[in-house]
Amino acid sequence: MSIHDLPALNATLNGVTAVFLIYGYFFIKLRHKRAHRFFMIAAICVSTLFLASYLAYHFTVKIITVFREPAWFRPIYLTILTSHTILAVIVLPLIITSVTLAVKGKFDAHKKLVRWTWPIWMYVSVTGVVVYLLLYQIFPQH
Repeated sequence: MSIHDLPALNATLNGVTAVFLIYGYFFIKLRHKRAHRFFMIAAICVSTLFLASYLAYHFTVKIITVFREPAWFRPIYLTILTSHTILAVIVLPLIITSVTLAVKGKFDAHKKLVRWTWPIWMYVSVTGVVVYLLLYQIFPQH
C-alpha cells in the first residue's frame, strides 16, 4: 500500500463508519444497549483511523485536487464538499461531548445531543464516500 492508496482507504473507513452508525442506531431503538455501545465504539475507532489516515495523506501529498470536469457538475460537487467539510469540523466536538456524556452516565443529556450528533456524523461519513467516488471514480480529475 502506498500513500496514493489512502483516498480509497479513507472512503472505505467512512463507509464502514456509516454502517456502524446505522447498527448503533438500530440497536438503541431495540434497547439493546450493549450492542449499541459496541457499534458506537467501533464507529469511533474507525473514524479515528480515518482521521489519522486523512491527515497522513494530506500532510504528505501536497497535491490539491481541483474538480474541473464536467463543468456543469462542479457547483453540485462544491456544495457537497463544502457542507461535508464544515460539518466534519462541527461533528468532532459533538462526538467527543456525546461520548463523554454517555461515559458519565448522563443519558438524558446524551440522548438530546445525539439527536444532532448522529445525523451530522452520518452525513459526514456518507458524503466522504460520495466525494471520493466523484473525484476518483465517476469524474477522475487526473
